[in-house]
Amino acid sequence: MSAALRTIAVLPVKRFAVAKARLATDLSSGTRRALVEAMVTDVLVALRRAKEIDQVLVVTGDLAVEAVAHGYDAHTVADPEEASHSAAAGLGIAEAVARGARRVLLVPGDTPALNPLQLDALLARTAPDPQPSLVVVPDRHGDGTNALALSPPQVITPAFGPGSRQIHEDAGAAAGAQVRVEELPSLALDVDTAEDLEALRLALADWHGNAAHTRGMLSRLGRL
Repeated sequence: MSAALRTIAVLPVKRFAVAKARLATDLSSGTRRALVEAMVTDVLVALRRAKEIDQVLVVTGDLAVEAVAHGYDAHTVADPEEASHSAAAGLGIAEAVARGARRVLLVPGDTPALNPLQLDALLARTAPDPQPSLVVVPDRHGDGTNALALSPPQVITPAFGPGSRQIHEDAGAAAGAQVRVEELPSLALDVDTAEDLEALRLALADWHGNAAHTRGMLSRLGRL
């Protein structure tokens, strides 16, 4: 790893025990916790395999999340308040800047199908340059944002949530950045609802080689 890090991935992760409350009617609290841990683990595995990622920062207030992160060579940033996904992203960006990052990739912990080869291709064709740039990876509905590549890391303030894709595009334009929207199939599948979980199950049935931990969980649930 060079002294001046090229790209740092920032992964905000809520406490395992409270994550994915919208799945409460379909899954028990223990099953939700195990599923979330499996998904986060698969994202960490993918990020570690991606050659274009120099370092991974996990932003969390959960000691259990920290333990998982350290098991996959990720560094952690304390987030005791866990105010929001956007606030956690901000903490990660600040730490990445302190570590000398030229670019930050914000990714969620609930996209276990993430393919490191697809991610490397995306980052290689959107490499940092002197001009500020923003890469938006939308969710499968086309309305939300599942990943952001920011160069420099503080080119905009992330604002995740409903309609965030357009919010991020507008913010990038207002900042004078080059804005690109890149659809990445393996990053489009985040899991918040039972419908999302079913979409992930169908995708993993067709794709091979990734998301081993999540596949195992879905198999135990009889969903794969």
